[in-house]
Amino acid sequence: MEGNEVKKSNTPTLKLNYKRTFIIGFAFFGILLLWQVYDSWCPTFLTELFKEALGAATIEEVQYLVGIMMALDNLAALIMLPIFGALSDKTHTKIGKRMPYILVGTFCCAVAFPFVPVFFHYHNLGGTIAMMAIVVFFAMMYRNPAVSLMPDITPKPLRSKANGIINIMGYIGGAFATVVGIVFVLSSYLGVDSSKWLNGTANIWLIEAPFLVASVLMVISALVLFFLINENKVEEEVKPEMELGEKLAQVENSVAHDDEKPMSKANKIMLFLILGAEFLWFMADNGIGTFMGNYTLYYLHCETSSNMINTIVGGVGSVVGFLIGGILAGKIGRKWTIMSGLGLTTVALLIWLILSLSIPVTVPSEGYNSFPIYLYFIWAIKGFGMSLVHVNSYPMVVELCSSKKVGRFTGFYYASSMAAQTITPVALGSLLLLESFSFQLLPVYSLVLVAVAAIIFMFVKNIKIKNEKVKKGLEALDIDD
Repeated sequence: MEGNEVKKSNTPTLKLNYKRTFIIGFAFFGILLLWQVYDSWCPTFLTELFKEALGAATIEEVQYLVGIMMALDNLAALIMLPIFGALSDKTHTKIGKRMPYILVGTFCCAVAFPFVPVFFHYHNLGGTIAMMAIVVFFAMMYRNPAVSLMPDITPKPLRSKANGIINIMGYIGGAFATVVGIVFVLSSYLGVDSSKWLNGTANIWLIEAPFLVASVLMVISALVLFFLINENKVEEEVKPEMELGEKLAQVENSVAHDDEKPMSKANKIMLFLILGAEFLWFMADNGIGTFMGNYTLYYLHCETSSNMINTIVGGVGSVVGFLIGGILAGKIGRKWTIMSGLGLTTVALLIWLILSLSIPVTVPSEGYNSFPIYLYFIWAIKGFGMSLVHVNSYPMVVELCSSKKVGRFTGFYYASSMAAQTITPVALGSLLLLESFSFQLLPVYSLVLVAVAAIIFMFVKNIKIKNEKVKKGLEALDIDD
């Protein structure tokens, strides 16, 4: 039997199918590829367009508008992700319940995405915003179903390890976008003080290429997933393993298979605590992520390619965390793995704040400054820490539901993260309007939020996997064909 093997003995075991999990990861590959390009370029596009439209003297004056626009995208996601998750739970087709949304959403998103830089190049604010909105709608159509596909066919005790693999595939997608961003440099397109873009001498291909590459790779990743994973067939094959996984779930009370039966009070409290802490750590991480490109270009006065390299460094730290996050959770539990990640992130942000206040930034007479070396180390630590958080938090949420509600609970998870990402660009953009709060204090914002998230998460009950039931060590590395 393909998949996770159940031994016919008194002590049945589960074994993760690595090959199939990597293939499922192509869906997340396309997701992070898209958002890496979107988050790296679009805030700067909006900054320049709003500054031009309003005749603003400084970029700080329009950051609250940039924050609002980025927040509106996330607000739309907050509404649509639970809807498409619940819809896909109830969908039944010859190609599966998730696959129709993945294919339609990916194709439409890939067609619209390259038009975002085209409208920006021609100084069309309305067109740029409209294309961003179209991209977000179709991205949300496939995001929840794509993410739900992993827990659909992976037993609960194995989902942290599987989620680590899925996230590694996603970060490979993000790395593709980042490498392209290093080759096609946004600051070279704009010129110093946006002179090339303003006078019409900018080369459009410097910003068009990353969006085209992202679109092509998104389509390829969706086709790989479609042709190599028969969703209906695999779901039928893994039913025995899924039933065993329910018995070994890391929950205080067992989850009812009856869709009409409400959650137990203990599980409901656990869900609210996880989602509350998740909301805060996403506010922290997404806040600095949204404005890091502008921080690099407008505050540090460095080339945008430097931020791309920094993103890769953070991604490497994240991949290491994804590789060991599931293993660590099996030893000390998901709660303390997440707490360790939040602790490391707090340390990284604190070091960044101290160095930011200690080392002055000068405006170069010409060209750009060198990117601060210490930020590479900070981003690696932060990436590692947050990967321990992300690799375990999503499995903790879908652990609390039956297989019939995976899409709905995935919607809860993303509703919390998207609510955070809706609020945080506006909140941080508004703070930057204050004379007492500048880009220099960027780490303060995230530092406070991560600390509060850790306090809330402390109240989550720690429940470890019954390790004797799950294959481990070299035995767990077996890969089924």
